[in-house]
Amino acid sequence: MTEIREPPALTGEQIDQALRRFADAFSRQRRSPILHSPSEQGLDHEDVTFPSRDGVPLEGWFIPAAGSDKLVIANHPLGFNRSGMPAHLEPWRSEWASSGNGFEVDFVPDYKILHDAGYNVLAYDLRNHGHSGDANGGVTSSGIFEARDVAGSLSYARGRRDTRDMTIGLFSRCMGSSSTFSAMTQFPEVFDGVRCLVAPQPVTTRTIIERRLAVMGLSEHLDELERLIVLRTSIGFARRNTQEWARNVRVPTFLYQVRDDVLTHPSDVQTIFDNLPVAEKKLQWIEGTTARWDGYLEFQRRPGPMLEWFATYMS
Repeated sequence: MTEIREPPALTGEQIDQALRRFADAFSRQRRSPILHSPSEQGLDHEDVTFPSRDGVPLEGWFIPAAGSDKLVIANHPLGFNRSGMPAHLEPWRSEWASSGNGFEVDFVPDYKILHDAGYNVLAYDLRNHGHSGDANGGVTSSGIFEARDVAGSLSYARGRRDTRDMTIGLFSRCMGSSSTFSAMTQFPEVFDGVRCLVAPQPVTTRTIIERRLAVMGLSEHLDELERLIVLRTSIGFARRNTQEWARNVRVPTFLYQVRDDVLTHPSDVQTIFDNLPVAEKKLQWIEGTTARWDGYLEFQRRPGPMLEWFATYMS
C-alpha cells in the first residue's frame, strides 16, 4: 500500500492560507511540461493543431498506424497533458506526494501499445493545459468548457483526409472522462458513429475535493473552499456533476478505477457506472494500491481488457 503522510496541525491563519492556495491551484491549473515524445517509443508522429468547438487552438500529436482504418482519440486528466504528469519533480511532487502520488506518469507507452495493436492515435492537450491555448480566463471547469475540446477533436478527425472515414474510439482519462460525458450531454450529435469509450477513473468534483481536503486534515472546510472556488471561477460543485453527465452516454463504455484510491471513493465511480444508460458497459477495480496514479498506469501494465474492449466494438 502507498504510504500516506499524516497532515500537521494548522493554526487558523494557516488553514485560511491553505484553503486560498488550494482554491487558486484548483481554479487555474499549473501547466505541466511536455517531457516525453512518441519518438522515445520509436513512433513516427505529426505535430498537429486544430480548433476546439469554440475556436481555442489545441495542440497534439497524430501517430499513424500504417494500413489501419481505426483511430483512438486520447484525452488526459486535470493538470496533466498529452505526455503525462511529472509528479516526481517539483513543484508537482509537493502537490501530490502527500496523497501517495509523488511519482511520474508517462502516457507515451500507452500510445505505443495502441499503435502496435493497430490503432492510429490522436493525443492532444485540453485548453489551459500543455501547449494548447488559454481560454475562459484560464479557468478549469471540470469538463464544462473542456467538452468543447472533445467535440473539436472529433471534428478535426472527421475533417482530415486520412482519418475522416476511420472508425473512432475514445480513451478519456479522469477529467478527460468528465469532459467526454459533458460533451455527450451538450453536443450529442458529434458522437454519431463513435464506437466505444474506455474511461479510466472518472470522478465527480465534489468527491475528489472532499478527499483531498481529508488528506490535508481540513475535511470540515469544504463549504468555505467551494465559496473560494466560486469566487475564482463562478462555478460551484453542483454544476461540475460527472454523475449526472454519465446519464447521457450512448456508446459502449469501460470504466476502471483504483478501488482504495485516497482521492476518491468507490461509491462515486459506482454511481457513475450505474448511471450509464447503456447495456454494453463494464467496471473493473484495481486492487492493492491507494495511489490514483497507479490507475493511470494500469493500461500500460495490463492492457489486455482495454484492448479487448476496443477490438470488440471497433471491429
